[in-house]
Amino acid sequence: MKRPWILPDEIREYTSSQKVKDRTDSQLAYDIARAEKYVIFHTHNKFESEEYESGLPSDVTMAVILLAEAYAKQAITQKDGVMSSETFDDYSYTVDIGSDIADSLGLGAMLEEYVLPEDQGKVVMKLRKL
Repeated sequence: MKRPWILPDEIREYTSSQKVKDRTDSQLAYDIARAEKYVIFHTHNKFESEEYESGLPSDVTMAVILLAEAYAKQAITQKDGVMSSETFDDYSYTVDIGSDIADSLGLGAMLEEYVLPEDQGKVVMKLRKL
C-alpha cells in the first residue's frame, strides 16, 4: 500500500478538537507520517504485500488516525504551553506530558494481529570440502 495511508481530511472528520481541525494540511501530513512510522516500527510490517493492495485493514487505518490526532494534539499542547504541575497549600500534582501516547491509546491490541516476527539478521554459512 502506498503511503500516506490516510489524508488530512480523515483526521479532521474524526476529531472533535477545533484546534486539530484548524491545522494545515502540511502539519497534519507530518502527524500522519509520524503515526505511520510508529505503526510500521511497532508491527515490523510495511503493509506492502499483495494482500494490502486493495487497502489497509480498518484496525490499522483507525490506529493511524487515532495516533495522528494524538500527535497533532501533542504539537498544539507543546506550542500553547501546558501547566505541568500545580501546588496549593498541602496539595500538589504533576501531569506527565512525556508519557507514551501510543500506549495510552491502546494501539497494541488494535495492531497485535498485524505484527510480524522481527528479522534477526542474516546467517551466512561457509562450507568447505574436507
